[in-house]
Amino acid sequence: MKLGLIGLGKMGANMSTRLERAGHEVIGYDRNPETSEVASIAELVAALGEAPRVVWSMVPSGDPTEDTIATLADLLGEGDVVVDGGNSNYHDSIRHGQDLAAKGIGFVDAGVSGGVWGREEGYCLMVGGSDEHVGLVQPVFDALAPEEGGFAHVGPVGAGHFTKMVHNGIEYGLMHAYAEGYELLAAADLDIDAEAAVRAWRLGSVVRSWLLDLLVLALEADPGLESIGGRAHDSGEGRWTVNEAVRLSVPLPVISAALFARFSSRQLDSPAMKVVAALRKQFGGHTTESVEQRPSEAGGEAQVREE
Repeated sequence: MKLGLIGLGKMGANMSTRLERAGHEVIGYDRNPETSEVASIAELVAALGEAPRVVWSMVPSGDPTEDTIATLADLLGEGDVVVDGGNSNYHDSIRHGQDLAAKGIGFVDAGVSGGVWGREEGYCLMVGGSDEHVGLVQPVFDALAPEEGGFAHVGPVGAGHFTKMVHNGIEYGLMHAYAEGYELLAAADLDIDAEAAVRAWRLGSVVRSWLLDLLVLALEADPGLESIGGRAHDSGEGRWTVNEAVRLSVPLPVISAALFARFSSRQLDSPAMKVVAALRKQFGGHTTESVEQRPSEAGGEAQVREE
């Protein structure tokens, strides 16, 4: 089928390549004229011909997605379908579905996982929308997903991005569990080869996973991860997951702790720990230290984080 694809970044460009390999015709638009195949979204829509037309948005959530969908709402018409494959908040997706439905335009929210490996390995797809609209895009989903599976129509509009939100929350917890385990192995006073242990976990272990495979690749490229600063950002999905857990009274201690650990990683000198140090001095006379005085060796009372 013919597909319009907006956003030719790391994910979008690889998805386009995979789709074209499967025999689909992809017309791509990107704000970067060096990678864009057409000059505008209007030109992209015109090149798709008659309805039903399918346009897949693969741009960041927030304003870029809002602007893209608003533009498409004015250009598309009855019977066309918009797919949002970015990491949008599911509340926004429900609103987009309602707004487009008022104009006779279908909407599918597609949670996409696979990163830069998806071009060769395939993408996990979690989609929300009506049977009619999902069915129209199904050939595209079939081409993007691995042959053995990885596609799920999980519910109505909003369900796709809600499922992807939970998926990314789980990702936070898994990554942090591996991180803590690696740090404890490396800190042990038994001269443990932590990298050899992690490699062994990949085969036969109940904790084996693709994330563990990626950790091994990272350690092989940079033993001890010496060139990487211990600072991790979050792109929003972990926060949304925790917010939904609070709203629904669902306990998420692991995912919540992983999210807060990322916040901690951005503090060179934690205000909270300053309070703890000050209180220890007040009630027990314990000595406080400046940042410059703190020991940097593993196992010390405090550690200055290198950014």
